[in-house]
Amino acid sequence: MAKGNPLQEQLLKAGLVKKSKVAEVAREQNKARHAKGPSEPTDIQLEAERARAEKAERDRALAAERKAQARITELRAQARQIIEDRKVPRTGESEYRFTADGAIRTLLVNQDLRKKLSSGVLVIVRLDDRYELLPRVAADKVRERDAGMIVLDHGQEAGTEPSAASSEDDAYYAQFQVPDDLVW
Repeated sequence: MAKGNPLQEQLLKAGLVKKSKVAEVAREQNKARHAKGPSEPTDIQLEAERARAEKAERDRALAAERKAQARITELRAQARQIIEDRKVPRTGESEYRFTADGAIRTLLVNQDLRKKLSSGVLVIVRLDDRYELLPRVAADKVRERDAGMIVLDHGQEAGTEPSAASSEDDAYYAQFQVPDDLVW
């Protein structure tokens, strides 16, 4: 036997490979060394290339998902900062009730704050487990970043188009005046 690869010789002696397989690999290596053009990719190479492409696609998808999550987190942080900076201090002993998460919540406000809330000048927003009052301009900025933080906005409801049935109802109920100073 000619002086070949020592590893091949050891594998042959150990009986882990057959002499025909060693000769076949040697012919392929020799053919690959002396080939003039690029050799045809083997099944293993094609499989490896496909696996690399799949991994790259998965990595791109994960990166895009992480980027979207980071953007959402950044927008929520901006909304929280706007609420902290622009919240209106609440004073008063009058209770203002509203619904949030299927439950009735209460804020203590004075008459001025009550009028501003009902007219839509002020908006109620949720910040963690508490509720704050925000001016309309700040609330619009919060809505752009995270609309889920807005709990009560009477100004938004005014922007919707009334249906024909509700305008007929409004005309009928206009004859029954409700006093402005009525507190529920």
